[in-house]
Amino acid sequence: MCRKRALVATLLAPAVLLIAPAAFAADSAKPAQAEAAKAAPVKASPQQRAEARRLDPLARAAFWGAEFETDPGDAEAGAALAQSLRALGRNDDAAEAATKALVAHPDDAPLLLELARAHIARGQGFYAIEPARKAAALNPRDWRPLTLLGVAYEQAERDDEAEAAHRQALALAPTEATPLANYAMHLAARGDLAGAEVQLRRAAALPSAGVQVRQNLALVVGLQGRLPEAEKLARADLPPEQVSNNLAYLRAAIGQAGSGRSWDAMKAGGGQ
Repeated sequence: MCRKRALVATLLAPAVLLIAPAAFAADSAKPAQAEAAKAAPVKASPQQRAEARRLDPLARAAFWGAEFETDPGDAEAGAALAQSLRALGRNDDAAEAATKALVAHPDDAPLLLELARAHIARGQGFYAIEPARKAAALNPRDWRPLTLLGVAYEQAERDDEAEAAHRQALALAPTEATPLANYAMHLAARGDLAGAEVQLRRAAALPSAGVQVRQNLALVVGLQGRLPEAEKLARADLPPEQVSNNLAYLRAAIGQAGSGRSWDAMKAGGGQ
């Protein structure tokens, strides 16, 4: 019996040796896993992000700035931060945020659109051409990069290419207010105020029309000398002091060719 017990003990010993290092390895891995979990960035939940999109621009910029700082590779945070900064008028910062986010996601369409919008908003449409082109190539059925491209070409003084881009956007989205409004302002900048008014009235009648579309219509009507009608249109959406400023601009601009996009309300931004 003693010999049998000795033999059993001999056979079991290697098994114990094999199990022990494995258990030790598992125990030693726990601190490393805990450290890794501690180092991983903690980002807001999808619900928190959805709620953040309903905040005012300043609060949105703070929220998405923190999210982007937590994870600079977060494309959603980068695009939302750029949009929030642009809403605050910080267009240079918006372009910088989108550019940084594109390093990790060079083919992200929302980021490309935000970069194009930021460059257009800062009056540097030439630099919006490439991201808008790339976004259009990634999504050939999306009208937004094309209407942005139209505005970018205008700012770069490439009118024929602007006309073509606007018409492509309209072909893709004939019932969307933004491409109609942007094409209308393209016509206005070229001196065709009557044609611009026709397009803007069509845009203003669409469900997707916003305040900017109606104020662009007020501008174009006013530039044709119909100030009482322009004032009525402006007062539907704007506070009295802003209406007064816009009317003063119109009185100064009447009779001057090539007024272009000088009224702040004309900045449609090339899409949502």
